[in-house]
Amino acid sequence: MKKIYRSISNSRLTGLCGGISEYLGINATLVRMLMIIAAFCSFGTTVLLYFIASLIIPKDAYIHHVS
Repeated sequence: MKKIYRSISNSRLTGLCGGISEYLGINATLVRMLMIIAAFCSFGTTVLLYFIASLIIPKDAYIHHVS
C-alpha cells in the first residue's frame, strides 16, 4: 500500500506539494499551481488545510534517488 509523505528532496515550503506529486506521479509544479489557484478560489481555506496537513503528514524518511 502506497503512503503519502512530505518530500524532503522536492520541497519548497513544507514538502507537501512535492509529496503529493510523488504520490500521484505527476509534476510538482502542477500541484503547486493547483494549490495556488485553490487558495485564491477558496478565500484562504486551502492555506489553512495545507498547514494542517503539513503538521499531520510525516516527512519522508528516505530520499529516493533514481539512477
